[in-house]
Amino acid sequence: MSNDDGRHDADHSHIDWRENGVKVIPGDALDPNTAQTPGMNRATAINHARAGAEKIWAGTVTIHANAKTGAHHHGDLESIIYVVKGKARMRWGDNLEFTAEAGPGDFIFVPPYVPHQEINASQNETLECVLVRSGQDPVVVNLDIEPVEKPEHVRWIDPIHK
Repeated sequence: MSNDDGRHDADHSHIDWRENGVKVIPGDALDPNTAQTPGMNRATAINHARAGAEKIWAGTVTIHANAKTGAHHHGDLESIIYVVKGKARMRWGDNLEFTAEAGPGDFIFVPPYVPHQEINASQNETLECVLVRSGQDPVVVNLDIEPVEKPEHVRWIDPIHK
């Protein structure tokens, strides 16, 4: 935001924008040295060490065909999943009683503390996603949940477009 005279509201003239500005992380230079789950491959793109990020973590996750996580939540972190390729199935709720699917181009939002399970809905294709979290600690709280057999299907429609 600028003042009437064109100056920025905060004086950032002392910052070396060349070193502390925009960072481009090439897709073939992601860091696989991050928390892993059997059947999934994660790679870090953006964190403090790689890009100087203070409040977010971003990376990729590939979920093997027919693979799924156990029930878990991510504490007070918010998560956004963008599906690049394949079909994601999410189950959530106290007994994983709700389910929805997302395909290429779809976004999934997981609020803090929501018990959930990520599933690759395909028996023979990998699921490729971009993942963004509101913090950098790899918080995963595993839950001992007895899932319901037939979860209720919930359509991916926001409250504005019913």
